[in-house]
Amino acid sequence: MELKFKLEDRPPGKENLLYGLQWLAVSLPAVIIISKVLGAMNGSLEMELLYLQKVFAVTGIAILMQIFWGHRLPLVIGPATVLLIGILASQASNPAAVYSSIAISGVILTLLAITGLFARLQSLFTPRVVAVILLLVAFTLAPVIMQLISAGQGTSSGRQLAFAFIFILLIFCGQRYLAGLWKSLLILIALIAGSLGYFLIDPAWASVAGAGKLEAVSCFAQNLNTSLVVEPGVLIAFLLCFLGLSINDLGSIQAVGSFLQADNMSQRITRGITVTGAANFLSGFLGVIGPVNFSFSPGVIASTGCAARRSLIPAALVLLVLAFLPRTLFYLSYIPSVVIGTVLLYTMCTQIAAGLLAAFDALKDLGEPRFDNALLIGLPIMAGITVAFLPQAVTAAFPAPLQPILSNGFVVGIVLSLLLEHVIFRRVR
Repeated sequence: MELKFKLEDRPPGKENLLYGLQWLAVSLPAVIIISKVLGAMNGSLEMELLYLQKVFAVTGIAILMQIFWGHRLPLVIGPATVLLIGILASQASNPAAVYSSIAISGVILTLLAITGLFARLQSLFTPRVVAVILLLVAFTLAPVIMQLISAGQGTSSGRQLAFAFIFILLIFCGQRYLAGLWKSLLILIALIAGSLGYFLIDPAWASVAGAGKLEAVSCFAQNLNTSLVVEPGVLIAFLLCFLGLSINDLGSIQAVGSFLQADNMSQRITRGITVTGAANFLSGFLGVIGPVNFSFSPGVIASTGCAARRSLIPAALVLLVLAFLPRTLFYLSYIPSVVIGTVLLYTMCTQIAAGLLAAFDALKDLGEPRFDNALLIGLPIMAGITVAFLPQAVTAAFPAPLQPILSNGFVVGIVLSLLLEHVIFRRVR
């Protein structure tokens, strides 16, 4: 493929800024959506915006670290969906324990990468386990998506569901007919168009009363998680979540490296995962969700013709500047919950598609797809979905030390997948 700017090229200032803004447009939706979901749990608008500030800061810092010291590839970075599952499943636990677990898991991931032990752990990630992880991320988020879509904001649930149904079909029309950079910007376009469309059925939603009381500029380094709180159940749950995160990170780095035919890929992978671990430690310290490398960067590179890693610098700097502007973030993230839920639904559909492709490849690589091999994917998925939809009254009855593990559908599914793959069906290949 012909590229206007290759990996180590330095685009001229104006062109570099333009490419950086394109990377920013691709990065913003994931940062805003996941930050909004978690920030809303903090009770007040000010705390919600502080959460957004911190996530914007971590994302900007992580991009710069990866560009200069990590994998040194043009890769989009954003909050890890798998950690979103872990945080939501641990709401009954001490928040300090949750974010301490993210920080500790980040340190462990960094050490595994630096020492080379991560390469040995890759033997756990068989094709079937990878397929289960990809599918579980999507399915165990279904309760959250359902709540976002059905949450009334001054209009009836029926209208909400009708809006979501029509909106998701329009997003898929965009997936079908858009091409090039427009297709890469589909989620951003959907957020803007969906918000404008929702205004037509609920004009009262657009009221921004109280926004003027927000500070125009403030530091995000507030309410830090300075106390190390370790709850074994929470820590084990997040260590398993980091298995999924590391697979996502590894796959994303390999995908872009292969696409660009980059050299020294083993070193790039080691440095990239090391930086991801360090960025998650920083996230845990700040008390927010940690980042991961995303896998859709090749589409952006192909549509823009620019693979220069330095083109991400403007995007990272803008994210860092926005981290100090809470009032600006308020307007930037002013999106109805039904729009967030529907866009998240579309995003998880793409996750399911990736998981199904991995599952098909896993069964194909085994030769004749035997029934037992398919069962190794089916049981963890069904168990994870069942746990994800358990009523809160049921999960509250679990033993307190095990509650963060047993009430997390993703973790239960991963444990079952590893048990089936490496113990019960170890000789089935």
